[in-house]
Amino acid sequence: MQIHHDSRSLFLQGPVGKLEALLWTPTRAARPPLSAVLCHPHPLFGGTLHNKVVYHAAKSLDSLGIPVLRFNFRGAGLSAGEHDRGLGEREDVQAAIDFLVEEYPHTPMLVGGYSFGSWVGLQAGCADPRVHELIGLGIPINSSDFTYLENCSKPKLIVQGTNDEYGAWQTVEPLVARMAGDIRLCFVQDAGHFFSGYLDQLDQAITSWLMQRHPELKKL
Repeated sequence: MQIHHDSRSLFLQGPVGKLEALLWTPTRAARPPLSAVLCHPHPLFGGTLHNKVVYHAAKSLDSLGIPVLRFNFRGAGLSAGEHDRGLGEREDVQAAIDFLVEEYPHTPMLVGGYSFGSWVGLQAGCADPRVHELIGLGIPINSSDFTYLENCSKPKLIVQGTNDEYGAWQTVEPLVARMAGDIRLCFVQDAGHFFSGYLDQLDQAITSWLMQRHPELKKL
């Protein structure tokens, strides 16, 4: 995928200090139909905004002309604070949402996340009325409670590897069946939690879902 953005490194004002962030702004002149926040995996296991799955998801959105904000949770990279077991991290997501609303007022927002980032990000996204759509990649349902999604009616895309060692498909499938609202579950055959060797399929799942929901989007 080609690059279709200007890249801006910045610090968000988070609840416990500055949060390191990276904003990709589309170079096309037209007003974007969506903006997006993407959340990275567990910081205690090396997760940062530069994680390859989050990076490739950002490229998928970028190729559709969608501005994308990635940021480091508290204690990760150059972000202030310490890891807070997902509690404070939800507030970090809120700070990212607040920033992007100021950058793109009156623009519908998507919040997505990978692994730990999906657990935290989708909780914040479900609760915030300014967020319209959600994407969960490799949801770690084996060890995290995702039942909050059952009462969240916002449109959702869940992309899961059939060999995900942290999110068994046998557990994901019934959870998705209980979720409210418009939802698409996409299994990537034989992919593990890290989608190694299957990032193209990840891109296809994200792009197909968004282009179906937003016919005005065009892949560049």
